[in-house]
Amino acid sequence: MPQPVIAIVGRPNVGKSTLFNKLIGERLSIVDDTPGVTRDRIYGVVEWSGRSAMLIDTGGIEPQSDDVILSQMREQAQLAIETADAVIMVVDVRSGLTASDEEVAHMLLRSRKPLTLCVNKCDSIGDPPPEFYEFYRLPIEPIAVSSVHGHGTGDLLDDVFAHLPDSDAPDMDPEVISVAVIGRPNVGKSSLVNRIVGEDRCIVSDIAGTTRDSIDTRIENSHGMFNLIDTAGMRRKSKVTEDVERYSILRARMAIERCDVCVLMLDAQTGVTEQDTKVAGLALDAGKPCVIAVNKWDAIEKDTHTMQNFRRDIERDFAFMSYAPSVFISAKTGQRLDNLFENIVHVANTCATRIKTGLLNEVLANATARVQPPTDKGRRLKIFYMTQASVKPPTFVFFCNNAELFHFSYQRYLENRLRENFDFSGTPIRFVIRERSDK
Repeated sequence: MPQPVIAIVGRPNVGKSTLFNKLIGERLSIVDDTPGVTRDRIYGVVEWSGRSAMLIDTGGIEPQSDDVILSQMREQAQLAIETADAVIMVVDVRSGLTASDEEVAHMLLRSRKPLTLCVNKCDSIGDPPPEFYEFYRLPIEPIAVSSVHGHGTGDLLDDVFAHLPDSDAPDMDPEVISVAVIGRPNVGKSSLVNRIVGEDRCIVSDIAGTTRDSIDTRIENSHGMFNLIDTAGMRRKSKVTEDVERYSILRARMAIERCDVCVLMLDAQTGVTEQDTKVAGLALDAGKPCVIAVNKWDAIEKDTHTMQNFRRDIERDFAFMSYAPSVFISAKTGQRLDNLFENIVHVANTCATRIKTGLLNEVLANATARVQPPTDKGRRLKIFYMTQASVKPPTFVFFCNNAELFHFSYQRYLENRLRENFDFSGTPIRFVIRERSDK
């Protein structure tokens, strides 16, 4: 199941970023007394009572401001609210209940999201200051918190997590392959889902970011049963901006967490962009198998070498996931969609591949005989044996005499040997290095 999402919102300079850093346990957001330091959404993971959630820090909301930056910050906060499963509204006990606080509170109540009121800067130990009780004028139960010292954060998280969906719900039928269709805005994700389903299940528009939420669609065809997740871009009337693409990264990350296979869609007309590689990196970091689908291939003027040249561009720009197969498709005409599903099923199977320890160590012995393990200051790396620890993704544990000698370059060499001997196409491989005495 995906991690639920919590948004921290409020007017500027009430301590949202300080609270964010305290809850995630690291200094990720910039903290400064100047209003407006946090302009974009920043996200991290908060853990509480054996559960976890994604926490979003937002810029301050100025409801009536005409300032361009402040209005953009207000829009960013609104996007975070729409994304969230629960919202923490932060207010400042020192400045009391302001008109802006009341406007923000009513805006949040209209969103109908579970709302927790955090009265920040209650730094003294014991009963909260008299100013705290002023916040009972809002139709939300206030909780006294000191984000600097951490007082009250337990009560705050208890209240927030009580409103979050149960992440321990049973997973999907194991026979159903969950497929996240990811990519930057306007590459045709929704069009692909609609073509596969055979109906307008998702809104399709040339406006980048028409899909706001991740939409699940269950289908069955000759290749098996699938759950398609059409991931969100952002609804935006203007051209795609950096903020919109940053939002799509957040939505893609949430979908990737709960899928079995990622279909990374590229636009054949615009080619590979930096944003494409960022989205691909999320799939790699999550250990998910991936199929690269080059969409709008029907709109390209072709010659004998067009596909070969585009595939060369993919190999160059996605060198970090060279194992991923690429398919040239058209969501508009349905071109090569059967080939796409064949690849989805194949990489889902390779990601679940388990190799016997005996076979693995035969490959290891041949590989170390061909290329000797590295040495440093007269001491050579010795790899005693390896075994497979888990699948999805395939994870291998190496037992050696010195982990520092196990250089990245030699790990890459061994990964290539594994891929030569076993079919791990489409899936990343992870190595775990363990030291063991050679005596």
